[in-house]
Amino acid sequence: MTMKLYGYFRSSTTYRLRIALNLKGLDYDYIPVNLVKSEQKDPAFTSRNPFGSVPLLEADGHDRVQSMALLEWLEEAYPQIPLLPGKIEERYLVRELAYAIATELHAPNNLPVLKYLADPLGHSQEEIGTWYRHWLERTFTPIEARLAQHSAGDFLFDGPGLFEVLLLPQVYNAQRFAFDFADLPHIRRIEAACLALEPFQRAHPGNQPDNPEQDQTS
Repeated sequence: MTMKLYGYFRSSTTYRLRIALNLKGLDYDYIPVNLVKSEQKDPAFTSRNPFGSVPLLEADGHDRVQSMALLEWLEEAYPQIPLLPGKIEERYLVRELAYAIATELHAPNNLPVLKYLADPLGHSQEEIGTWYRHWLERTFTPIEARLAQHSAGDFLFDGPGLFEVLLLPQVYNAQRFAFDFADLPHIRRIEAACLALEPFQRAHPGNQPDNPEQDQTS
């Protein structure tokens, strides 16, 4: 049975799952959930996902949620094309950088936090942009330093994996908030290498059916 991925074109966590599924060569149907219209809070959806969030992956008769848990499940259920390298120290470094993005960067910059900053806290869009770029710099700077120590090729290791799966969506979001990547050449190099690959191109928000500007986004 084909998997069903419920998500939103611009959701970075959904973007992660699209990349991972594509890298593993797994077929899935994409079911849009409009976060702007709060469709993720509809009782029909929360009955399946009490967190009221995306992504939701329907597979093997189960509804699975929370992107990091989903990525681990995919790695265990479909190990033939791994997202983690074979050597333990390399796996550790991948996890170190991936979880820095997931916990130190994405957590304070996700949509519910940004909405709360605006209402009820009353911050302006300019102030929210400053907040967003602060957390980007705070996490991207040490990641760049780690990459300078360990990565000279197109990817962290031999090919794209879990780190790249998390990095690309966050770079996409950073660009939306006018973040300056001038001092992050290793991140920019890896992003360019990933975007040259078909699995990343298919996963890009600009190529999703629920993107209202699909024709104008590459």
